[in-house]
Formats: sequence, structure tokens, C-alpha cells
Amino acid sequence: MTPRWTALVACRAAVALSMLLFVGTTRADEGPGAAPIRGPDVARHVTALADDAFEGREAGTRGGQAAGAYIVDAIAPLGLVPAGDAGTHFQRFGAMRNVLALLPGDDPAVADELVVVGGHYDHVGYGSAVTSNGGVGAIHNGADDNSSGAAGLIAIAAALAEAPRRPRRSVVIAWWDGEEKGLLGSTHFLRVRPARLAGLRPVFSLNLDMIGRLRDGRVEVFGSRSGTGLRERLVRANTATSLRLAFDWSLTDDSDHYPFIVAGIPSLFLHTGLHEQYHRPDDDTPLVDAEGLACVSRLALQTVLEVADGPAGPPAFRGQCRAESSRRGAALPVPPAETLPVAPRGVFPPWGIATRVDPAEPSVPVVVAVTRDSPMERGGIRPDDRLMEIAGVPATGHQAALNRLRGAGRTIDIAVERDGRLFRITAQR
Repeated sequence: MTPRWTALVACRAAVALSMLLFVGTTRADEGPGAAPIRGPDVARHVTALADDAFEGREAGTRGGQAAGAYIVDAIAPLGLVPAGDAGTHFQRFGAMRNVLALLPGDDPAVADELVVVGGHYDHVGYGSAVTSNGGVGAIHNGADDNSSGAAGLIAIAAALAEAPRRPRRSVVIAWWDGEEKGLLGSTHFLRVRPARLAGLRPVFSLNLDMIGRLRDGRVEVFGSRSGTGLRERLVRANTATSLRLAFDWSLTDDSDHYPFIVAGIPSLFLHTGLHEQYHRPDDDTPLVDAEGLACVSRLALQTVLEVADGPAGPPAFRGQCRAESSRRGAALPVPPAETLPVAPRGVFPPWGIATRVDPAEPSVPVVVAVTRDSPMERGGIRPDDRLMEIAGVPATGHQAALNRLRGAGRTIDIAVERDGRLFRITAQR
């Protein structure tokens, strides 16, 4: 990337559940039923890519080239389509190389829509006065930045390849080179796509960068406002992993999601946060949380499937996201209601809440106020909660939610989203 306990229990439980599901037949609502992602699998690739033998994987160097070759060796047996130049996995630009693998879509009607899941595999080599935060001349192995994301992508590629069927839309798994030199690989991909991908239209991207240091189950999410309803899709993908998602509205050119947003393509960026070892020689394998990394990778996989296989189609791009970027802060899931240009509200004195519309998530009302000692407060509703389901019916818009609340009896069940997780409450009046 350029300049716990409770969550892990939930993730391990999700792994066990997924293993049980895939022993038998896959339920119809589980999509392609991708194979589970396990901690030891991702740990093995992190250890390999962060070895001294790759000399810090600086783009364009022998270490960077060797790291790209390692990734190709890891994914070649999976049977995915090489999507680089001249029938190879490599897309070359100068001395650098992206690694691209394609899973063609299964539905001819939408197979030309391309979902991109990627992350950079380069790092800063031996460091320099510009790239190192201390220790110039020593190998900067970049175990978290970004062996973690590269390893997660290998696991995602394997899970997709081993699934009983392909998703409806095409998926390309991309290991970007040259990110640390200015997002060069992802930018080149958007400008010059290899012939194998020339007829496909990118409709969504997911970026994994520094996902190996999960703490307190918290994942920072950037770009959720770049697509209409994108936050809701991520939340539904998070049902099994139940990670705590910190939505940050800021958009800066600090990782490979940014070129996609500039190109008008909805893009998410998952990140487990900066730390003292960032761009230092001691960002090494023992500090990577393999189970947490696997958990974040599973969330990424389910999000990709939510878009690539879902009937709703890809999210529409929101150009407003770049103007909203000034409302910064991971602890700010929604802005103050009065700052919105359009904020229709509904006030329900019998239930004790007021709601508004979020332009980026028009289907899901946002709670802006809860009356003290009201049925909703007693049930557990808080300001900034999002009403995902009302009386067992998924939210489909603000007015529909008003109507369901008005028509409810003395008891109502509501599923709310809070910090990216779903909670079910019952309110009685």
C-alpha cells in the first residue's frame, strides 16, 4: 500500500459451516458454492512471497519477477484461463508484469461483464529514502503489504476454480505490479487490456491491500459509496464472516481501487489497517494473522460472488462519491442528516424513531434519531442503524419502510445493519 478474538471465533465457525455445506449438495441460494478458504493455505503463500529470496519484490527487479513467477506456478494447476499477453498469465509493461487469470462467465447474456478482484504483489525491495519508513538497505519483505493480499487472491482463485459451477459473469483475478511506484499495474490494465479480455467490460472491482493484520475483527472499507447499493451487498456477503466493517468515505490514490473509480467503475477496497511495521523491514511473516487473513479473503470471495452471480446486476457507478470523499473518517458510517442534499424523513411517534434516505443506499432507511424509552430504544435500535428488513421483508425503499412500520401491529421484528453486521431486534409497543 502506498504513502480479536471474538471475530476469529466467528470466522472459524464460518469455516466449519462452509465445510459442512460443501460435503453435501449446494443449496440453490448459495450461488456457485465456492470451496472454503483456510488459514494454513493462505499462510503458506504469505510465507513464500515474504521470503528473503524475493528481495522485497520491488517492481521491475529480479525479486519482483521471481514473485510473479511464483504466483503463476501457484495458479497454473487450477485450470483458469491465462488472461495476459500471447496466451500467458503475464501482462507486461516495461520491466513489470501484472498476473491475470480469467474465470469465464457461465451466462451468455452477461458473460461479457467483468468482475475484477485484485491486489498488488510488489513491495519496496531494499527500501529508499522515499519508500522506506526506516531501515534503508535491508530487505523489506512486506508480509502484510502486500503478500497478504496476494496470498488471499491465490486462495480466492482456487476457491472459484474448485466450485461446482462458474458464476454468471466473468471474473478476472489480478495481481498488480508497480503499485508502490504509483498504481502502475492497475492503471495500465484499464488503459490497455490484453486481447483475451478486450471484449469484456469491467463493471466492478474489489481490491485487497494489507489484509493480514486483523484486529478486533475490524476491516476498513473504502469505496462503498462508489456504487448504488454497494454497502448493502457487502453487508449481505459479510453474514457468514460477521466482521466489523468500518466504512470510510475518503477516496485517495493510495491503492489499486482508485484507478477504477477514476474510470467510473464501482470499486471496494478492504484493508485491516496501518501499523508500526508499515514500509519497514520488520513487516514480516510472524506478525501476519493467517486466520484473520483467511476470514477477510472469504468476505472478498462472497462479495465477488454477490456481484458476479447475483440476479440484480452490477451496481451503478456514483460519481458523487468523489465529492463525498471530503467527509472523512472510518468512524463515520453516515453523515449528519442535515448535510444531505435530499433527505426525506419519516417520523414514527408510536415506535420512537426517525429515518432518512441515504442517496448511496436508497433501499435501506437510516435511523437518525431514537426517542428515549421508546419501543425501538427498548428493542435495541440505535442512531445510524440501517433498517435492512422489516417484519421479515427486505427493505426496498424509504416509503415502503414507512408503510410497513405504519401497518405493523404491537410487535415488529427488524433486521438492522450496524458496523457491517446484521442484528435482529424485536420491538413492542
